[in-house]
Amino acid sequence: MPRISRRKFAQNAALFTLASHPWTAMAKGSAKRKLLIGTLTAAPSTSQGIYIADFDPSSGELSGISLAVKSENPTFQALSPDRTIVYSVNEMRQFQGHPTGSVSSFTLNPKTAAMASVNQVASRGGGPTHIAVDHSGRCVFAANYGGGSVVSFLADKEGRLSDAVSFFQYKADSGKPESRSHAHRVTVSPDNHFLLVNDLGLDVIHIYRLDAATAKLTPHDPPQWQATAGYGPRALRFHPNGKWVYCVNELKPTVNVLEWNSSRGTLTTIQDASLVPEGYHGKAAPGDIVFDRHARFAYVTSRLDDFMATFSVSSKTGKLTFLEKTSCGGQRPRHLALDPTDRWLLVANQDSDNIAVFERNPKTGKLAKSGKTFSFGKPMCLTFF
Repeated sequence: MPRISRRKFAQNAALFTLASHPWTAMAKGSAKRKLLIGTLTAAPSTSQGIYIADFDPSSGELSGISLAVKSENPTFQALSPDRTIVYSVNEMRQFQGHPTGSVSSFTLNPKTAAMASVNQVASRGGGPTHIAVDHSGRCVFAANYGGGSVVSFLADKEGRLSDAVSFFQYKADSGKPESRSHAHRVTVSPDNHFLLVNDLGLDVIHIYRLDAATAKLTPHDPPQWQATAGYGPRALRFHPNGKWVYCVNELKPTVNVLEWNSSRGTLTTIQDASLVPEGYHGKAAPGDIVFDRHARFAYVTSRLDDFMATFSVSSKTGKLTFLEKTSCGGQRPRHLALDPTDRWLLVANQDSDNIAVFERNPKTGKLAKSGKTFSFGKPMCLTFF
């Protein structure tokens, strides 16, 4: 892990272990925490790039929101394991005169929150919508939603991205010519041996073997997990135990609980959990999922009908039990995050231009029926560091 060597390992080992996993949190405290906010900058948005804000876990207040770096449509970010590099997709159709989006890298000073551009490279596909970094910090991946493809890059010690190392363009099954690929999520397995790619359009999760030394991807055998037709697998998150994976389906308001076999690189369906009651006729469109630090509870956003579903998580089976449905505090919730103390759930509401903050009960997992709201132009991604 090249970047870790620049700091005293003994002083940072505990922090690195926690920071490497998105579902964990640092020790509780009242000190303000820094929050990265990715945005949509296309008109009529007033945002100009990636922002940084202060979050107060004692009150749930956001303050000091300021532009950290200008960037076009930096809709989703991922941090290097040591939190010194920010990688972002640029969700656009053209880059340097070519029909492709791009991926950008920036340095990040964890103490001052200052950011500076490192470089920007083509994603080789239109509308990149998600990005991930492997556990070594050397490999970066992007899912091109509009282009229906996935791409990998190698990053050096300074965070500079190479040109594409691996690139895979997805095509519709010959028996379903009306289908079109929409790659929506890239997820690295806990052992850093595989990359999983959610394809909302083709109803599959593509599976690749990863060479972490080179960022090269090789199709696995079997090459994919097949979702139920018409479900639209959008988001994915591993349970902390590494044995279970949770797939959020956009077109059918469900979450598939999957068993991950790390030695074989295969997924097996355990449960098909609904976000809505039987007979529900609303236009649900699930977006993303997050767990509390102990993975006792899960929260899933749903756009179009603008709600959040709260589930309890079985520690024995990984299965979900629906607890409640609450308002997301705005319109079209794009992303959500728990603050490092696990006390607050933050929701980026794209169409209502606001970030909503809900207090949660750590014992029951339930959320306050109403929360605080902070005006902000087209928030898309929320990342604590």
